[in-house]
Amino acid sequence: MQHNFFKDLQVIELASVLAGPAVGQFFSELGATVIKIENKNTDGDITRKWKLATEDANKEYSAYYCSVNWNKHVMQVDLRNSAEKKEILDLIVDADIVISNFKLNSAKKMGVDFESLKKVNPELIFGQINAFPNGEERPAFDIVLQAEAGFLFMNGDADRPPVRMPVALIDILTAHQLKEGLLMALLHKERTGNGSYVETSLLESAIASLANQATNWLIGNQIPQRMGSQHPNIAPYGDIFQTKDRKDIVLAIGTENQFTKLCMCLNQSNLARDPDFDTNAKRVKNRANLNQILSVAVQQFDRDFLFQNLTANQVPVGRIFKMDEVFDQPTNQALLLEQRMSDGELVKSVKTVAFRMYNS
Repeated sequence: MQHNFFKDLQVIELASVLAGPAVGQFFSELGATVIKIENKNTDGDITRKWKLATEDANKEYSAYYCSVNWNKHVMQVDLRNSAEKKEILDLIVDADIVISNFKLNSAKKMGVDFESLKKVNPELIFGQINAFPNGEERPAFDIVLQAEAGFLFMNGDADRPPVRMPVALIDILTAHQLKEGLLMALLHKERTGNGSYVETSLLESAIASLANQATNWLIGNQIPQRMGSQHPNIAPYGDIFQTKDRKDIVLAIGTENQFTKLCMCLNQSNLARDPDFDTNAKRVKNRANLNQILSVAVQQFDRDFLFQNLTANQVPVGRIFKMDEVFDQPTNQALLLEQRMSDGELVKSVKTVAFRMYNS
């Protein structure tokens, strides 16, 4: 039932790039009819042209585009053309949701802002994504928000420049914020029959996701610094070690019991009772010395053997996989989608819906 939950819902997507289309794909994966409106004057969504050097330059789409545009009905139109605009407005008359990331002034000029569209459909739910709150309309892609929300400064190694997160995470976080707001609006509409205007911004979504790094400053008065994959509050957590067969693992030790079991698995039981390492606070303080000891211990084992032993003892450990290794894992195959593109090619992408719901 989950994949068909929104089978009677019609969504119009006036959005491009990643955040807005990710919201559209969420509804598409759950059975909604999603009509994606692209600007034909720019040959469609800009991400169609965001291709890897290895991709076919003549294709009408990129791998990036395929990541968030599964199973949508695509229309390329010119909204400044009155006939083509009327065609879209006719669709909006019967739509449940419109998703937009148009700049507010541009949307108003074209007559596809919320105030204009609710005259066409008074019960419409309108989801708006902005780059910044309070009407600021300067252009911004994900890395700009990573910079201004503090993520870029925190990310990377201590002795190196800031590093961009390799996924446009701010867009993904913003998509989740808008999805949550739209689900609330659907519930409100079911209860009252009234539509809603739901608005979020990339910056607000990023700030709302700072979690403990924000409170480390707000409460602890410590500005988070670049630490690679390490954690400022826990050790060993995010610390990477190479095994005997030259493969990498990462540890995520969150409790004293887990540290004791880690030491046992590494044949270093005395380490758990060492006065320099017998509490998390001491391990954070003495992380460098601890990691030297753990590095030598881990190198005595092959990765698969150590992984199985640690996992059997409930010690949190991760194997550092490349993308091909990620999708070699059988459980991850269930998260793949397929679709036939306009040129007839069958392509794969990853689901954006990773929950299951069972009706009682």
